[in-house]
Amino acid sequence: MIRSRENPVAIQAGALSVLVHAVLLSILVLSFNWRTVRPASVAEVELWDNLPQQKAVEKPVEKPVEKVVPPEPPKPVEQPKPEPKPEPVVEPKPDIQMKKVPVKEIPKVEKPIVKPDPPKPDQKKIKEDLLKKLQQDMLKEDSKPAHSDVPKIEGPVSPTTNQASQGEIDKYRSLISSKIHRYVNNQLCGTGKPELLIGLELMPTGEVIGVPKIVKSSGIIACDDAVIRAILLAQPLPLPTQPDLLAQFRSLNLNFTPNN
Repeated sequence: MIRSRENPVAIQAGALSVLVHAVLLSILVLSFNWRTVRPASVAEVELWDNLPQQKAVEKPVEKPVEKVVPPEPPKPVEQPKPEPKPEPVVEPKPDIQMKKVPVKEIPKVEKPIVKPDPPKPDQKKIKEDLLKKLQQDMLKEDSKPAHSDVPKIEGPVSPTTNQASQGEIDKYRSLISSKIHRYVNNQLCGTGKPELLIGLELMPTGEVIGVPKIVKSSGIIACDDAVIRAILLAQPLPLPTQPDLLAQFRSLNLNFTPNN
């Protein structure tokens, strides 16, 4: 009897517990759905400082209607009145008829033809020709007998030469020596007083014909060569302009001391 009563109670208790669990489960499910956060909807927005102005619709410009003015009728053209013809003027003929003077033709002036300047003569060639001529003259004079009119200057002049001429000769001999001294290398002549006797053939312009000759050596070959070079560098040598004095310098023997 007792077991028959216990069975319906157990069934009711089991059914109640199932119902309670079902209610709790439904509450839990509802609570989860209520707490779920839905994502907020994001909308893109553009910010404008000013609202864009709408372009005003241009109204079409109405063209003005030109009024057509009817042209005025042309005015009648007045025809010019014909001018009266002038009467011909009769010129009175002169009693004396003038003769017609013939007009002379003016001759044409021809431009003068400018001729080119002739080429200038070569100074170098003229100098060479003059040198050859003087050398030929010197050779002719050398072939003459010893009693030539032109003496060599190697000491005192002839008694016929006056003192003024002798002074001029000594003056130009000194000038020639001074000019040669400017170009001599004294170091090649030592420290003593070497002396040379040099033979020169001179042109009227002061140029030396050929190479100077050593008539008497200084005893130092280098010194002799230095004096020869100095003579050639010193050209033209100073000479007198008087013809009678110039003739005595055409053939010259010059005593020269390089260290003096």
